Amino acid sequence: MKQVAFMFPGQGSQTVGMGRELYEASPKIQKLFDDADQILQKNLTKIMFEGPKEELTETENAQPALLLTSIALHTMLLDMEVQPVMTVGHSLGEYSALVAAGAISLEEALPLVAKRGKLMEQAFPKGQGTMAAVLGLDSETIQAGLSEINEEVVDLANLNCPGQIVISGSVKGIEMAKEILKAKGAKRVLPLNVSGPFHSRLMKSANEAFSEYLNKVTINDAAIPIYANVSASPVRENAEIKELLIKQLYSPVRFEESIRNMMEKEVDAFVEVGNGKVLSGLVKKVNRNTTTFAVQDTASLNDFISWFKGD
Repeated sequence: MKQVAFMFPGQGSQTVGMGRELYEASPKIQKLFDDADQILQKNLTKIMFEGPKEELTETENAQPALLLTSIALHTMLLDMEVQPVMTVGHSLGEYSALVAAGAISLEEALPLVAKRGKLMEQAFPKGQGTMAAVLGLDSETIQAGLSEINEEVVDLANLNCPGQIVISGSVKGIEMAKEILKAKGAKRVLPLNVSGPFHSRLMKSANEAFSEYLNKVTINDAAIPIYANVSASPVRENAEIKELLIKQLYSPVRFEESIRNMMEKEVDAFVEVGNGKVLSGLVKKVNRNTTTFAVQDTASLNDFISWFKGD
Protein backbone atom coordinates (compact mmCIF):
# COMPACT_ATOMS: atom_id res chain seq x y z
CA MET A 1 0.00 0.00 0.00
CA LYS A 2 1.25 3.48 -0.89
CA GLN A 3 2.18 5.81 1.95
CA VAL A 4 0.96 9.40 1.73
CA ALA A 5 1.25 12.58 3.77
CA PHE A 6 -1.75 14.90 3.97
CA MET A 7 -1.27 18.70 3.88
CA PHE A 8 -3.99 21.18 4.83
CA PRO A 9 -4.16 24.76 3.49
CA GLY A 10 -4.47 27.92 5.56
CA GLN A 11 -6.13 31.30 5.29
CA GLY A 12 -5.97 32.89 1.86
CA SER A 13 -7.05 29.69 0.07
CA GLN A 14 -10.77 30.45 0.53
CA THR A 15 -12.96 31.13 -2.53
CA VAL A 16 -16.69 31.71 -2.91
CA GLY A 17 -18.30 28.42 -3.96
CA MET A 18 -15.86 26.29 -1.98
CA GLY A 19 -17.28 22.92 -0.91
CA ARG A 20 -20.54 23.28 -2.87
CA GLU A 21 -19.79 20.39 -5.24
CA LEU A 22 -18.89 18.09 -2.31
CA TYR A 23 -22.10 19.09 -0.53
CA GLU A 24 -24.22 18.30 -3.58
CA ALA A 25 -22.44 14.98 -4.23
CA SER A 26 -22.87 13.35 -0.82
CA PRO A 27 -25.62 13.22 1.85
CA LYS A 28 -22.89 12.47 4.42
CA ILE A 29 -21.05 15.71 3.54
CA GLN A 30 -24.37 17.58 3.50
CA LYS A 31 -24.90 16.50 7.13
CA LEU A 32 -21.34 17.57 8.00
CA PHE A 33 -22.03 21.10 6.66
CA ASP A 34 -25.49 21.30 8.25
CA ASP A 35 -24.05 20.20 11.62
CA ALA A 36 -21.29 22.83 11.30
CA ASP A 37 -23.93 25.57 10.83
CA GLN A 38 -25.66 24.35 14.01
CA ILE A 39 -22.39 24.25 15.98
CA LEU A 40 -21.37 27.76 14.89
CA GLN A 41 -24.94 29.10 15.11
CA LYS A 42 -24.56 30.81 11.74
CA ASN A 43 -25.21 29.89 8.12
CA LEU A 44 -21.56 29.36 7.23
CA THR A 45 -22.58 27.08 4.34
CA LYS A 46 -24.44 29.97 2.64
CA ILE A 47 -21.45 32.31 3.11
CA MET A 48 -19.15 29.65 1.59
CA PHE A 49 -21.40 28.91 -1.39
CA GLU A 50 -22.71 32.40 -2.18
CA GLY A 51 -20.40 34.90 -0.51
CA PRO A 52 -20.11 37.83 -0.64
CA LYS A 53 -16.34 37.47 -0.88
CA GLU A 54 -15.77 40.18 1.76
CA GLU A 55 -17.82 38.22 4.32
CA LEU A 56 -16.10 34.92 3.52
CA THR A 57 -12.67 36.62 3.78
CA GLU A 58 -13.37 37.78 7.36
CA THR A 59 -11.00 35.73 9.51
CA GLU A 60 -13.73 34.33 11.76
CA ASN A 61 -15.56 32.97 8.67
CA ALA A 62 -12.58 32.01 6.49
CA GLN A 63 -10.98 29.85 9.18
CA PRO A 64 -13.94 27.52 9.92
CA ALA A 65 -14.83 27.46 6.18
CA LEU A 66 -11.38 26.17 5.23
CA LEU A 67 -11.37 23.68 8.10
CA LEU A 68 -14.81 22.36 7.10
CA THR A 69 -13.87 21.94 3.43
CA SER A 70 -10.64 20.13 4.31
CA ILE A 71 -12.38 17.76 6.72
CA ALA A 72 -15.19 17.08 4.21
CA LEU A 73 -12.53 15.95 1.70
CA HIS A 74 -10.67 14.04 4.40
CA THR A 75 -13.92 12.21 5.26
CA MET A 76 -14.38 11.24 1.59
CA LEU A 77 -10.78 10.00 1.42
CA LEU A 78 -11.26 7.88 4.55
CA ASP A 79 -14.42 6.38 3.02
CA MET A 80 -12.22 5.36 0.07
CA GLU A 81 -9.79 3.72 2.52
CA VAL A 82 -7.01 6.31 2.19
CA GLN A 83 -5.23 6.83 5.50
CA PRO A 84 -2.27 9.23 5.74
CA VAL A 85 0.86 8.22 7.68
CA MET A 86 1.52 11.82 8.76
CA THR A 87 -0.05 15.28 8.44
CA VAL A 88 0.95 18.92 8.29
CA GLY A 89 -1.05 22.14 8.01
CA HIS A 90 -0.13 25.69 7.08
CA SER A 91 -1.06 28.02 9.96
CA LEU A 92 -4.85 27.57 10.29
CA GLY A 93 -4.39 24.29 8.35
CA GLU A 94 -2.69 22.84 11.43
CA TYR A 95 -6.17 22.52 12.98
CA SER A 96 -7.37 20.45 10.00
CA ALA A 97 -4.23 18.31 10.42
CA LEU A 98 -5.10 17.81 14.10
CA VAL A 99 -8.68 16.76 13.29
CA ALA A 100 -7.38 14.37 10.61
CA ALA A 101 -4.94 12.86 13.13
CA GLY A 102 -7.69 12.36 15.73
CA ALA A 103 -6.30 14.92 18.19
CA ILE A 104 -9.36 17.24 18.14
CA SER A 105 -12.96 16.55 17.11
CA LEU A 106 -14.45 18.64 14.31
CA GLU A 107 -17.23 19.66 16.74
CA GLU A 108 -14.68 21.33 19.01
CA ALA A 109 -12.31 22.51 16.27
CA LEU A 110 -14.92 24.61 14.42
CA PRO A 111 -15.76 27.02 17.28
CA LEU A 112 -12.08 26.98 18.31
CA VAL A 113 -10.86 28.30 14.94
CA ALA A 114 -13.75 30.80 14.76
CA LYS A 115 -12.65 32.10 18.19
CA ARG A 116 -9.00 32.09 17.05
CA GLY A 117 -9.98 34.13 13.98
CA LYS A 118 -11.87 36.67 16.06
CA LEU A 119 -9.00 37.07 18.54
CA MET A 120 -6.47 37.47 15.72
CA GLU A 121 -8.64 40.22 14.20
CA GLN A 122 -8.86 42.01 17.57
CA ALA A 123 -5.19 41.64 18.54
CA PHE A 124 -4.01 44.70 16.62
CA PRO A 125 -5.90 47.79 15.39
CA LYS A 126 -7.54 47.11 12.02
CA GLY A 127 -5.63 48.52 9.06
CA GLN A 128 -2.43 49.07 11.05
CA GLY A 129 -0.87 45.63 10.59
CA THR A 130 -0.14 43.63 7.46
CA MET A 131 2.06 40.99 5.79
CA ALA A 132 4.20 40.83 2.64
CA ALA A 133 5.83 38.06 0.61
CA VAL A 134 9.55 38.48 -0.01
CA LEU A 135 10.78 36.75 -3.17
CA GLY A 136 14.39 35.85 -3.89
CA LEU A 137 16.09 36.17 -0.48
CA ASP A 138 16.97 33.60 2.18
CA SER A 139 15.77 33.88 5.79
CA GLU A 140 19.19 34.94 7.15
CA THR A 141 19.41 37.90 4.77
CA ILE A 142 15.82 38.92 5.53
CA GLN A 143 16.39 38.65 9.29
CA ALA A 144 19.52 40.80 8.97
CA GLY A 145 17.45 43.42 7.14
CA LEU A 146 14.63 43.33 9.71
CA SER A 147 17.11 43.78 12.56
CA GLU A 148 17.87 47.25 11.12
CA ILE A 149 14.29 48.31 12.00
CA ASN A 150 14.08 49.38 15.63
CA GLU A 151 11.07 51.67 15.93
CA GLU A 152 8.52 49.27 14.36
CA VAL A 153 7.79 45.52 14.70
CA VAL A 154 8.45 43.31 11.67
CA ASP A 155 9.02 39.55 11.99
CA LEU A 156 9.57 36.50 9.81
CA ALA A 157 6.10 34.92 9.57
CA ASN A 158 5.98 32.11 6.98
CA LEU A 159 9.09 30.24 5.84
CA ASN A 160 7.31 28.69 2.87
CA CYS A 161 9.89 27.43 0.37
CA PRO A 162 13.23 28.46 -1.14
CA GLY A 163 12.95 32.08 -2.26
CA GLN A 164 9.49 32.71 -0.77
CA ILE A 165 9.28 34.02 2.78
CA VAL A 166 6.49 36.10 4.31
CA ILE A 167 7.12 38.92 6.78
CA SER A 168 4.55 40.37 9.18
CA GLY A 169 4.28 43.53 11.23
CA SER A 170 2.98 47.08 11.38
CA VAL A 171 2.12 48.78 8.07
CA LYS A 172 4.91 51.34 8.67
CA GLY A 173 7.36 48.55 9.50
CA ILE A 174 6.52 46.58 6.35
CA GLU A 175 7.04 49.73 4.26
CA MET A 176 10.47 50.22 5.83
CA ALA A 177 11.33 46.55 5.34
CA LYS A 178 10.36 46.74 1.67
CA GLU A 179 13.02 49.37 0.96
CA ILE A 180 15.71 47.61 3.02
CA LEU A 181 15.07 44.17 1.48
CA LYS A 182 14.98 45.49 -2.09
CA ALA A 183 18.38 47.07 -1.44
CA LYS A 184 19.58 43.64 -0.25
CA GLY A 185 18.51 42.03 -3.55
CA ALA A 186 14.90 40.93 -3.08
CA LYS A 187 13.29 40.38 -6.49
CA ARG A 188 9.94 41.57 -5.19
CA VAL A 189 8.20 42.42 -1.93
CA LEU A 190 4.49 41.85 -2.47
CA PRO A 191 1.83 43.06 -0.01
CA LEU A 192 -0.65 40.33 0.97
CA ASN A 193 -4.39 40.82 1.23
CA VAL A 194 -4.67 40.04 4.95
CA SER A 195 -6.38 41.83 7.80
CA GLY A 196 -3.56 41.73 10.35
CA PRO A 197 0.08 41.03 11.26
CA PHE A 198 -0.36 37.27 11.80
CA HIS A 199 2.49 35.12 13.17
CA SER A 200 4.32 38.13 14.56
CA ARG A 201 4.95 39.43 18.09
CA LEU A 202 1.95 41.74 17.55
CA MET A 203 -0.31 38.68 18.01
CA LYS A 204 0.87 38.05 21.56
CA SER A 205 -2.00 40.09 22.99
CA ALA A 206 -4.42 37.40 21.72
CA ASN A 207 -2.55 34.79 23.71
CA GLU A 208 -4.18 34.93 27.10
CA ALA A 209 -7.78 34.77 25.84
CA PHE A 210 -6.89 32.04 23.34
CA SER A 211 -5.11 29.95 26.00
CA GLU A 212 -8.14 30.24 28.24
CA TYR A 213 -10.44 29.06 25.45
CA LEU A 214 -8.06 26.29 24.37
CA ASN A 215 -7.99 24.91 27.92
CA LYS A 216 -11.71 24.10 27.60
CA VAL A 217 -11.11 22.00 24.45
CA THR A 218 -10.46 18.25 24.66
CA ILE A 219 -7.15 17.46 22.97
CA ASN A 220 -6.22 13.79 22.60
CA ASP A 221 -2.92 12.19 21.73
CA ALA A 222 -2.72 12.03 17.92
CA ALA A 223 -3.04 8.70 16.11
CA ILE A 224 -0.35 9.72 13.60
CA PRO A 225 2.45 12.34 13.70
CA ILE A 226 1.56 15.98 12.98
CA TYR A 227 4.48 18.15 11.91
CA ALA A 228 4.00 21.30 13.98
CA ASN A 229 4.39 24.79 12.47
CA VAL A 230 6.38 26.07 15.45
CA SER A 231 8.94 23.24 15.69
CA ALA A 232 8.83 21.65 12.19
CA SER A 233 8.97 18.35 14.10
CA PRO A 234 6.48 15.52 14.59
CA VAL A 235 4.20 15.78 17.62
CA ARG A 236 1.61 13.34 19.01
CA GLU A 237 1.34 14.02 22.73
CA ASN A 238 -1.67 16.15 23.74
CA ALA A 239 0.11 18.50 26.20
CA GLU A 240 2.76 19.34 23.60
CA ILE A 241 0.08 19.89 20.92
CA LYS A 242 -1.66 22.42 23.19
CA GLU A 243 1.56 24.27 24.03
CA LEU A 244 2.54 24.55 20.36
CA LEU A 245 -0.91 25.81 19.31
CA ILE A 246 -0.58 28.74 21.72
CA LYS A 247 2.92 29.61 20.44
CA GLN A 248 1.74 29.23 16.83
CA LEU A 249 -0.25 32.48 17.01
CA TYR A 250 2.90 34.63 17.25
CA SER A 251 5.64 32.32 15.89
CA PRO A 252 6.79 31.76 12.30
CA VAL A 253 5.27 28.92 10.27
CA ARG A 254 8.27 26.71 9.43
CA PHE A 255 6.62 25.03 6.47
CA GLU A 256 9.66 24.38 4.26
CA GLU A 257 11.52 22.80 7.17
CA SER A 258 8.49 20.63 8.04
CA ILE A 259 8.29 19.37 4.44
CA ARG A 260 12.02 18.60 4.33
CA ASN A 261 11.70 16.63 7.57
CA MET A 262 8.70 14.73 6.22
CA MET A 263 10.54 13.93 2.98
CA GLU A 264 13.13 12.06 5.04
CA LYS A 265 10.39 9.54 5.88
CA GLU A 266 10.11 8.60 2.19
CA VAL A 267 6.38 8.90 1.60
CA ASP A 268 5.09 8.16 -1.92
CA ALA A 269 3.17 11.44 -2.29
CA PHE A 270 2.19 14.68 -0.59
CA VAL A 271 -1.56 15.27 -0.90
CA GLU A 272 -3.07 18.72 -0.37
CA VAL A 273 -6.53 18.19 1.10
CA GLY A 274 -8.69 21.31 0.86
CA ASN A 275 -9.39 24.36 -1.24
CA GLY A 276 -6.66 25.48 -3.66
CA LYS A 277 -3.23 24.25 -4.74
CA VAL A 278 -0.89 26.56 -2.85
CA LEU A 279 0.85 23.93 -0.71
CA SER A 280 1.40 21.50 -3.60
CA GLY A 281 3.21 24.32 -5.40
CA LEU A 282 5.40 25.03 -2.36
CA VAL A 283 6.36 21.34 -2.06
CA LYS A 284 7.44 21.30 -5.71
CA LYS A 285 9.71 24.28 -4.98
CA VAL A 286 11.30 22.36 -2.11
CA ASN A 287 11.86 19.30 -4.34
CA ARG A 288 10.44 19.30 -7.86
CA ASN A 289 10.71 15.48 -8.11
CA THR A 290 8.18 14.95 -5.32
CA THR A 291 4.80 13.47 -6.32
CA THR A 292 2.01 15.83 -5.26
CA PHE A 293 -1.77 15.93 -5.57
CA ALA A 294 -4.24 18.71 -4.77
CA VAL A 295 -7.56 17.13 -3.82
CA GLN A 296 -10.20 19.87 -3.81
CA ASP A 297 -13.22 18.49 -5.73
CA THR A 298 -14.59 15.18 -7.01
CA ALA A 299 -12.51 15.24 -10.23
CA SER A 300 -9.19 15.74 -8.41
CA LEU A 301 -10.29 13.22 -5.76
CA ASN A 302 -10.90 10.59 -8.45
CA ASP A 303 -7.54 11.35 -10.11
CA PHE A 304 -5.76 10.80 -6.83
CA ILE A 305 -7.72 7.60 -6.01
CA SER A 306 -6.86 6.23 -9.45
CA TRP A 307 -3.14 6.73 -8.69
CA PHE A 308 -3.43 5.50 -5.09
CA LYS A 309 -5.17 2.25 -6.02
CA GLY A 310 -2.96 1.78 -9.08
CA ASP A 311 -5.78 1.74 -11.68
